[in-house]
Amino acid sequence: MDLRPIGIFDSGLGGLTVFKEIVSLMPNESIVYFGDTARIPYGSKSKETVTKFAMQNTRFLLSKNVKIVVVACNTASAYAYEALKAKFDIPIVAVIEPGAEAAVRATKNKKIGVIGTEGTIASGSFEKKILELDSSIKVFSKPCPLFVPLVEEGWTDKEVTYLVAKEYLEEFIEKEIDTLVLGCTHYPFLQDVIKKVLPDVILINPARETAKRVFEVLKENDILNSSCEEPTYYFYASDNLKKFESVASIFLNEKIKCEEKIDIEKY
Repeated sequence: MDLRPIGIFDSGLGGLTVFKEIVSLMPNESIVYFGDTARIPYGSKSKETVTKFAMQNTRFLLSKNVKIVVVACNTASAYAYEALKAKFDIPIVAVIEPGAEAAVRATKNKKIGVIGTEGTIASGSFEKKILELDSSIKVFSKPCPLFVPLVEEGWTDKEVTYLVAKEYLEEFIEKEIDTLVLGCTHYPFLQDVIKKVLPDVILINPARETAKRVFEVLKENDILNSSCEEPTYYFYASDNLKKFESVASIFLNEKIKCEEKIDIEKY
């Protein structure tokens, strides 16, 4: 039994989708969550910059004595996962591989759409992983950069969000995809509006698949927390704590409090 917390980082609030899935699957586990709100978005930044950010975020989580690091950011997963694994002697789970595997299992007509930030789509990470698993699949990828700021504003059910989704996603109808990967951890907050545009398409939420992978890794390493004690959740951000608390409380359906503002450049 290992009482140390799980560490999660994201560029902002999107990783709370992963947080929710981990809490649902592993209710005994304590969690430290870091949202790098001072430097969001990651999706438009270079590989070198995102890798630097991911290294700093991981060092911060390690300072909190976490037993595993979950990269709950698709851009950081695409650009920095291999570098993080090479640098740190701790289990690290990223969101891309579990999401790609779930999409391959779900598709019937072998036509899969992938949406994500500019960085994630430019990296081709989802497409590469999907084609590794089944080279006969056709993958259609599209960046949807406005989705992240809409989620960060809490505008998940506004008319403007529907109009943006319609503009981004209608082309997938012509492509006849039957499966769509929500390739950014912010996007599951927009599932309802995406479903309005693509009602017959299976939506793949990599956050859920990532939580399953975290459970597997903890079990394999014999570091699951089987204690009956109440778990503790700690939230940290690098800027704008009040806004983080406000929007996060809406997403999680309960009031949360940030422990402190982190000067992430120190790490």
